[in-house]
Amino acid sequence: MLVLSRHRDEAIMIGDEVEITIVDIRGDKVRVGINAPSQIPVHRREIYDAIRQENEQASGFTGNPIGSIHPDDRPAGSDYQLNIGGTRVGDQVQ
Repeated sequence: MLVLSRHRDEAIMIGDEVEITIVDIRGDKVRVGINAPSQIPVHRREIYDAIRQENEQASGFTGNPIGSIHPDDRPAGSDYQLNIGGTRVGDQVQ
């Protein structure tokens, strides 16, 4: 972790597109302003964790997606195709 010291109205750049500015300092609280492109989501950590947990619960997913794929999970009659290293692997489930 990089730790930097900044005064009020000083900024930190992350790459060319994200700027974090120290807006105010009051006691043990620091207010920061964040300028970032709209395609980069910016959340407080507790909000980010809540969104991630809700998404995992909604999808029923909690682990490695590759580790959760089993051939027996495919519906009967479905086509199965997988491209591994340029080699197509496929079959018809009966």
